[in-house]
Amino acid sequence: MLSPFAAKAVESAGRPEPEEEDAVRTCFQRDRDRVLHSKSFRRLKHKTQVFIDPAGDHYRTRLTHTLEVAQIARTIGRALRLNEDLVEAIALAHDLGHPPFGHTGEEALDLAIQEFHSDPKTEDPTPNTPLRFKHDEQSLRVVDVLEALNLTQETRLGISGHSKGRKDLTAFDGQPTSTLEAAIVRIADRIAYLSHDLDDALRSGLISEPPAFAAPLGNRPSERIGTMVLDVIVNSVDRPEIRLSPRLLKCMNEVKEWMYENVYYHYPRLYPDSLKAQQLVRDLFFHFAEPENLPEGYEGIQGTIDYVAGMTDRFAIDTFERLRVPQAFR
Repeated sequence: MLSPFAAKAVESAGRPEPEEEDAVRTCFQRDRDRVLHSKSFRRLKHKTQVFIDPAGDHYRTRLTHTLEVAQIARTIGRALRLNEDLVEAIALAHDLGHPPFGHTGEEALDLAIQEFHSDPKTEDPTPNTPLRFKHDEQSLRVVDVLEALNLTQETRLGISGHSKGRKDLTAFDGQPTSTLEAAIVRIADRIAYLSHDLDDALRSGLISEPPAFAAPLGNRPSERIGTMVLDVIVNSVDRPEIRLSPRLLKCMNEVKEWMYENVYYHYPRLYPDSLKAQQLVRDLFFHFAEPENLPEGYEGIQGTIDYVAGMTDRFAIDTFERLRVPQAFR
């Protein structure tokens, strides 16, 4: 029943460490289940998407973002007769490496790592420590090393290649550098956050209305998602690539740029707590960069990155208070 362009479990390139096959589940189903039951996945519920420690209960967290990406990606995958289990495994794991406080925390951790490496007085005992922090690379490290999930090569490649950052989507993003299922997740991630981050920004009062050029996407979150998903399906059916119409691709890229200028970069200027969160992440990084401060099982700057990136928002705050705030002041 699968499309001839689908990734088939029986043709999988296998796992880094060979295992016997399961009696009931395909290898991609097992990948999905391993991610779903991991500690890193559970921690996503207490990690920021955009709005740091929001007072309201309806703002997205990193976990709800992940679930929305998985739902969107599965809808597209099912319509195109691709491998839904592989799609879901990649989608559920794609943000496991995100640090606390969302993109604010990611930027702070990236800058701290660069600052550490630029100091000639610092030494790093761990080999091959990254010079920059990228959450997709950290997500792969989570499943490979920290959780040791031994996922299939197809799932691993999908995780490592999902992030676009601020770059525009192009026709090349839908081409299968690994699998079409991975390309679906890359585009579904953009569809999800364009819709739900716009929704959260409106709810918070950060913006009063969407930009006029976003009108082709629809007026409500469900309409916006439906428009983008249907466009992907119509333009990708029975093709060896995942495509968007030129019109909608242009619209999505324009909305993305507007969101960066009016939401992602504007938010820290209006809400100073985001700047405090950046300083908190930096302070924790340099504290645990001292070898005597790292918990057992972590080593060097790579261990520092692993430990800080794995923190939830509330664990990072509690740790900072324990380290920096006198007991009598709490």
